[in-house]
Amino acid sequence: MSHLKVILPAAILLGGFLVCSTASFGKVEYMKATKKPCAYCHVDSKAKPKELTEAGKFYAEHKSLDGYQEKK
Repeated sequence: MSHLKVILPAAILLGGFLVCSTASFGKVEYMKATKKPCAYCHVDSKAKPKELTEAGKFYAEHKSLDGYQEKK
């Protein structure tokens, strides 16, 4: 019974971490294909996947940066 008092809260805590962790959709292949750093498309490294720069939004729509022009 005493093991249950330790194991049950630990399992709930672990389950909470697994459920609350965010998924990362950026991939190394994207960086290699575009030859741009991650920060070129993402607002910051800890941001949610939907927080993209204008270049990131263009890449999400077109799956390529071909034709994207940076605004000055």
